[in-house]
Amino acid sequence: MAGRADEGPHAQQPHDNDTAWAQQLLGQLSPAGRDPRRVVAWLGRTVRATVCLQDAHGGLLAGDRVPLDATVLAGLVTGRISAAALQDGERHLRMVGLPHPEEGPAAGAVLAVARPEPFDRRAADIVHHTAGVLELLLRERKLTEAGQRLRRATADLRLAILQLLMVEDTVSARRVAAGLWPGLLEEDTARVYVVEGFPAARDALADACADAIEGQALVVLCPAADGHVIVVSPAPAAQERLRALVDGRPGTFLGGSLRQRLARTATAYGQAISALAVARFRPDQTAVYAERTHPQRLMDPDALRAWSAGVLRPLDTLPHHIRAELLATTRLGLEFTAVSAAKVLGVSRNTVRARMDRVEALLGTDFSDLTTRAAAHLVLNTEAVQEPYDSGGTAPYPPARAGLGELLASTALRAWAHDLLGRLDADGRDLRRTLRAWIAADSNAERAARDLGVHAQTVRDHVRAAEPVLERQLLALGSDLYEVVLAHLATGALTVPALGGAKRGQPDSSVHR
Repeated sequence: MAGRADEGPHAQQPHDNDTAWAQQLLGQLSPAGRDPRRVVAWLGRTVRATVCLQDAHGGLLAGDRVPLDATVLAGLVTGRISAAALQDGERHLRMVGLPHPEEGPAAGAVLAVARPEPFDRRAADIVHHTAGVLELLLRERKLTEAGQRLRRATADLRLAILQLLMVEDTVSARRVAAGLWPGLLEEDTARVYVVEGFPAARDALADACADAIEGQALVVLCPAADGHVIVVSPAPAAQERLRALVDGRPGTFLGGSLRQRLARTATAYGQAISALAVARFRPDQTAVYAERTHPQRLMDPDALRAWSAGVLRPLDTLPHHIRAELLATTRLGLEFTAVSAAKVLGVSRNTVRARMDRVEALLGTDFSDLTTRAAAHLVLNTEAVQEPYDSGGTAPYPPARAGLGELLASTALRAWAHDLLGRLDADGRDLRRTLRAWIAADSNAERAARDLGVHAQTVRDHVRAAEPVLERQLLALGSDLYEVVLAHLATGALTVPALGGAKRGQPDSSVHR
């Protein structure tokens, strides 16, 4: 091989009467361009050559493979030389090293241009200036990739913090958050908001939420719903700022929780989801979880706490973190499907099911039964609003004076239940009968239809028609459905379950899907 190696490309200017190529090259830096592959293709057409752009390890970045002299290539990669002009038989070759911004003189990539005729001044200038453009584009790509990696890492960290809060590990959540967002979780309480938008625009929506809150919130891309952004904020102004963000944005909705202790983030999340369902029908596209009358508010509080503590006593021998993890997972698994709960917690659905199976075994109960799930949901939420669990056993539980049947027998609770279900009587389709059969069938429309002698779609239509009358979601798992179940139990329309007994393991139960 004959030729010469240069210490640097010649900085020659193009001929005054031939500057069209320079304008075309500048066009490659427009926002619509900025693609090294397009630049390499343009260079090949302009100088009528075969062009190869490869990285320092020999990986092809753009163009076509060109045989290169190993010694010269090594000199370019190490930075010993910055450019070379070679002639190999009838082939004329220009090679330029493109410096890496973080590696000093070493090249991050090499541009090689080969053609049968010698390089005149015009062709040499074009190669030289194109190399400069490619260097800028590759540097921009590196910065963009680094920014994307940082964004992904930050998003993963935010999600990890949320998942720690979901399982009541507030100590670890604060420790992780302190490094990047000092003071974010210092307060003991916060509200959870869920902002819903178009999945394709969710990243931009999350950025808008973060800007609106001005760093005073934990903003997380929901792992369970592609269009949801979860916001955990202790700041009082967060709600109004998010309302202003949603206002006037088509297809964007906001649901907010009540203020809860950080250890009750999972409960707050369920409230925000419930409010979001209401927000979809509001003119202002926003809703906050309504502080309406809940059945547990109408029960004897001391008796309710004693009963709940008694039900959960089999878990009290477990280490605190295991107990909290099992209860938090079960609480989410009762609120949502196992798949959604798994995504929120960052575990597999088999892990969610295994944890819930363990709780079932410890409690001697069966979550495939809807009335049992409603009772268990009442137990877990009663436990969640109490002071943090005393693993040292210094606060003995009061003896349970009443069972669930007695708790449901209060005059105030029965009046509430009759009033709630009585709303259905105005509908001539006997929605009340269908809803009772559907609950008795563990929310399985096909089984309820067989019991009633109607079509399964009729059952679904009746249940859906009952939702606006009762002002509660029924076809989705969660607090709304369980309150309606408790109302049926309080009126005697359904048999009060005992938290215990053999597991039936019905495959069509929602929690096991």
